[in-house]
Amino acid sequence: MTDAAAALEPGRQIQTLDELTAEQAQAVLDLLAEAARSDGMQAVSEQGRLQLRGGRREGVRHLLLTEHGRLAGYAQLEDTDPVEAPAAELVVHPSSRGRGHGRALGAALLAASGKRLRVWAHGGKSAARHLSQVLGLTLFRELRQLRRPLNDGGPIPEPVLPPGVTIRTFVPGEDDAAWLAVNAAAFAHHPEQGSLTQRDLDDRKAEPWFDPKGFFLAERGGEIVGFHWTKIHAAEQLGEVYVLGVRPGAQGGGLGKALTSVGLRHLAAQGLPAAMLYVDADNTAALTVYERLGFATHETDLMYRTES
Repeated sequence: MTDAAAALEPGRQIQTLDELTAEQAQAVLDLLAEAARSDGMQAVSEQGRLQLRGGRREGVRHLLLTEHGRLAGYAQLEDTDPVEAPAAELVVHPSSRGRGHGRALGAALLAASGKRLRVWAHGGKSAARHLSQVLGLTLFRELRQLRRPLNDGGPIPEPVLPPGVTIRTFVPGEDDAAWLAVNAAAFAHHPEQGSLTQRDLDDRKAEPWFDPKGFFLAERGGEIVGFHWTKIHAAEQLGEVYVLGVRPGAQGGGLGKALTSVGLRHLAAQGLPAAMLYVDADNTAALTVYERLGFATHETDLMYRTES
């Protein structure tokens, strides 16, 4: 459907769709790539980019802003959290900025969400902070990207596993269900990671970067008690602590630190110069662990939300 409010600007239209055609998805990916080249970072998260393709996703809507028929902006609204307000990300093509398109997308998101909205501002850019103020949003969450050198940032500690724990790598198709269950338990407090489904896992397994040799599972008595899924950004020559979790009941024994070392040693062995990870700014325990391992803040993503 078309957002009538967008017509206040001649030539501007906003369509809200439940799914995109292959052509529309590619146009959005091209827009995101152009914005990333200009901004130095992605405006839409990996999860959001994966949700562009593959047909309809429950709770996900796509907002396409066109200017005289040309795609000039995109927003994605995800309403899958049973408690939190719908979450959104948005981007305007670099050549179309300064014309009120960001505000128009923001207003459309507010309308589509019933004025219950959370919006990510990746990198915390000043323009995004200004837009949040214009839309009446307040700062809600701070997500930090940490980085550390791998081969000249000090030694990576030898992993010391708790008694009875062994490490092996993930076997696609065999470990899916067990890993999803442990992931959900480990991230029950986390609105994005804890809600991953088999379809989400399949999306990631189909990506070119997926490598089960960098997906480590910690087992005790034949059951998964923790994991460290690493990722390699080949173009940037950057490793990532992609997801690291420990099952409730297995925490507090040093397993998280040991798994971190296992993954970092794997990434260093690939010849990568540096590694990154994301952690919430209010997770002081995790920040302390990572800082002791040589990580430091590289950039910050901010989430804003409506007061209601």
